[in-house]
Amino acid sequence: MGFNREDIDSTLDRLQKAAFEYFLHYSNPANGLVQDTSREGSPASIAVVGFALSCYPVGVERGWLERDKACDLTLSTLRFFAQSRQNSAADKVTGYKGFYYHFLDMKSGERVWNCELSVIDSTMLIAGVLTAGLYFDRDQPQEQELRDLAQQLYDKVDFDWAQDERGTLTQGWTPAGGFIHYDWEGYSEAILLYALAAASRDMPDMNRAYNAWTKTYQWEQIYDHDCLYAGPLFIHLFSHAWIDFREIQDPFMRVRNTDYFANTASAVAIQRDYCQRNPGNFAHYGTNSWGITACDGPVGELKTRDGSKRQFFGYAARGVPYGPDDGTLAPWAALATLPFSPDTSIACLFNMLENYPGVLEADRFTGSFNPSLPGKGPEGWVSPGCYGLDQGLVVMMIENFRSGMIWKLTRGSPIFRRGLTGAGFSGGWL
Repeated sequence: MGFNREDIDSTLDRLQKAAFEYFLHYSNPANGLVQDTSREGSPASIAVVGFALSCYPVGVERGWLERDKACDLTLSTLRFFAQSRQNSAADKVTGYKGFYYHFLDMKSGERVWNCELSVIDSTMLIAGVLTAGLYFDRDQPQEQELRDLAQQLYDKVDFDWAQDERGTLTQGWTPAGGFIHYDWEGYSEAILLYALAAASRDMPDMNRAYNAWTKTYQWEQIYDHDCLYAGPLFIHLFSHAWIDFREIQDPFMRVRNTDYFANTASAVAIQRDYCQRNPGNFAHYGTNSWGITACDGPVGELKTRDGSKRQFFGYAARGVPYGPDDGTLAPWAALATLPFSPDTSIACLFNMLENYPGVLEADRFTGSFNPSLPGKGPEGWVSPGCYGLDQGLVVMMIENFRSGMIWKLTRGSPIFRRGLTGAGFSGGWL
């Protein structure tokens, strides 16, 4: 890799531990809910809770959290969701049909901001629930209760209710408006949703839904890379945090003689190539300076370091090569892509650490930065605080790179295996 192995290991250990501690510092131990961001007053995000549940086993194995304490915290979380109110009303509930509202009050656990019942965020929560149930496998009362609750929470999810007449799955639902008028179409993080839905006993025709979804894919050649297109980098990462896609193929990938793991490696290469080309002429883009994804960002027409004015997008799903792009980078992206492109990711990581020290707060990466704008240091504009989703990706992907721990757990899960097989995957570890 061109870097000292000891330096790499110590750096990864330090950054992974700091990311893990997000879930201890920003959680409510009474109900296990975890803040969406580190900003004061942030509600809980159910997807972040799913990441937290997946990260606690990593903390145990790394010696950062005692197993009994991790089990207690996980049990508090699962008991809360198992006992929470679910109905079609708008107030004082956490969810409906086994799905949960995107954002919940940290104390009461009730819906906030009139947010949607989120199908994909519920899926990430359930993926974390199942991961916890796989890890806590000892023959003792607390861990047995934990496993039972994990199975109950998965069984409660009514995937069939979220399926439309075309077979694809909806993005969400609200009490006032019903189903959101958008389905999961085009390659996205929803591959995790379709895999878990395909394992459900209530979805006998899930293969039809999965095939209907893959028909909406967009296969392209970008910078000499044949790939399944999705602009924002996170799309190529979320499902992979739980599922080992190496050498397993669905019908879509089988025809093209590749797999989703290799596709994500291509997405990282495209990120690198795009930033090297730098068509928008943004400051500090380059081979070792990339990470364009959904993230916070500066907003409005602002004056850049070179005196010109540009339009900035705030929070946006930034992507390459078709945009949107305003020079905002996610510094944690190098860590989240480690399993797919170790050399490229390590080079980007050390470039970030050396040249943009202001993107670290207590060894934890902030959400994003934009060096095209003036600021306190070379990193320019820096996002205030960090996001739980980013920290969860960092913990899980570093661990999958170092030991493959999460992937080993889910490869042994009857639910994950049944879902992937039901969706048409075969080969490799299946």
